[in-house]
Amino acid sequence: MGADVKTAMYKVEVTEAAARRIAKILAAEPDKNALRVSIEGGGCSGFSYKYDLVGDRNADDVAIERDGATVLIDELSLVYMGGSVIDFVDDLMGQSFQIRNPNAVASCGCGTSFSV
Repeated sequence: MGADVKTAMYKVEVTEAAARRIAKILAAEPDKNALRVSIEGGGCSGFSYKYDLVGDRNADDVAIERDGATVLIDELSLVYMGGSVIDFVDDLMGQSFQIRNPNAVASCGCGTSFSV
């Protein structure tokens, strides 16, 4: 299945606020060109989100590009993240990337782990 088909099946949206923040972070990291978002086992609710700045794409990465920012998600993580929205929030509680994932049936209070 090609990346375009996967992107359509498991669409993940990056908000304007997230794209601006990712582009700003990457501008300060000359050897990095994307933010990788992945899912790994663990966390208080079963799975957790992992964020890494990377300079290379893997063969199974799906790239989401918006406003000069690139987010990479591998095929396996994309299955769990289909329909999600990646946002950046700056409020009284602090600054953070947040993922609104419609596949999560439970999540922890901090929003970094979830279960399906």
